[in-house]
Amino acid sequence: MNAKEEYKKFLKQLRFSTAKVIFFQILILILFITIWQLLSDKGILNSFLCSSPKKVIDTIISLWKSNNLLNNVWVTLKEILISFGIGSFIGITIAALLWLSPFASRVLDPYLTILNSLPKVSLGPIIIIWAGANQNSIILMALLISVISTIISVYVGFKQTNKTSIKLLKSFKANKLQIFTKVILPSNVNTIISSLKINLSMTFVGVIMGELLVSKQGLGYLINYGSQVFNTNLVITGVILLGILTSILYFLILFIEKKLKKEW
Repeated sequence: MNAKEEYKKFLKQLRFSTAKVIFFQILILILFITIWQLLSDKGILNSFLCSSPKKVIDTIISLWKSNNLLNNVWVTLKEILISFGIGSFIGITIAALLWLSPFASRVLDPYLTILNSLPKVSLGPIIIIWAGANQNSIILMALLISVISTIISVYVGFKQTNKTSIKLLKSFKANKLQIFTKVILPSNVNTIISSLKINLSMTFVGVIMGELLVSKQGLGYLINYGSQVFNTNLVITGVILLGILTSILYFLILFIEKKLKKEW
C-alpha cells in the first residue's frame, strides 16, 4: 500500500471516528430528553419542580407568541458578543504587553492572581453604583470575570513558547516585536483559541450574573422573573436557551479555530 492510499485510509478512519462521536453526542441528548419526559409523564419526577420537555416547548411557543423570545435572546446575545469581543481584545493585548515587558509582568503578577481569585459577585453593588442599573453594569461585570483569566492563560502560553526558536531569531538580531509576531503568536494559536473558549464561558457567567442583578430584559431576567413567580418552566426554558446559545457560539469558535490552523 503506497503513501497516497495510506493517507486516504487515514482520512476515512478520521471521518468515521468524527461521525461516531457526533452520533453518540446526539444520542445522549435524545436519551436525556426522552427519559426526562417519560419520568415526568409517569410522575416519578415532579413536573412542577423539574418541568418537562413538552412544557419547555410550550413555554418557548408562548414566549414567541408574546414577542418575548427573540427580544430577550437578542439582548443577552448582544451583551455576550460585546463583552466577549472587548474582553478577548483587552486580555490578549495585555498578555502581549506583559510578555514584551518582563519587568511589568513581575510587578503585576501578584495583582493579577489576587484579582482573579476575588469573588466578582461581591462587587456587584459597587458596579451598579459606578455604571448604573443598566446594560453597562452587565458588560462591566462580564469583563471583570473574563479579562483576568484571559490575561493569565494567554500569558502563560506566551512564556512557555519553545525557547530554541526564540534563541534562533535572537541570533539573527531579531527584536522583541519580530520575535513576538514570527514565533510567539504562531506558536500559541491553540492557546489563544483555548483562552477564547474559557473567555466565552466566563462571559456567559458574567452576563447572566449581571442580568440577574439589574436587567429587565434578557435570558437572565427571564430566569430571575421565573424564580420570583415560582414558574419553573420559565426558569428551565431560560437555562436551555442559554445552553443552545452557548453551543452556537462554541461551534463558531471551533470553526474559527479550523480556519486559523489552516492559515498558520
